[in-house]
Amino acid sequence: QVQLVESGGGLVQPGGSLRLSCAASGFTFSRYTMRWYRQTPEKEREWVAYISSTGGSTMYADSVKGRFTISRDIAKNTVYLEMNSLKPEDTATYYCNAAGLNAWGQGTQVIVSS
Repeated sequence: QVQLVESGGGLVQPGGSLRLSCAASGFTFSRYTMRWYRQTPEKEREWVAYISSTGGSTMYADSVKGRFTISRDIAKNTVYLEMNSLKPEDTATYYCNAAGLNAWGQGTQVIVSS
């Protein structure tokens, strides 16, 4: 079955960096666009970044543009989210998703705090 396993979250100071990973299995990873989302208890799930099936096209939410970079390694069935210049408002649980597949992992928590 479809599995998505996010990792790489943690506690980081404002201005710091983290690299999130999402290991995918149970589907043909190279055929699917992938997205990162984030959610806090106070807000609905928010789309963060998108990458096309080939990796040739990416898009970002305005709130993270210029600070976050999404990438994928098709050989490893993994999608990444490089997060730089982190702000307290980036604090959330981050999830990855394959477009069209109703499957979610457990998420990885990011806390940006001094």
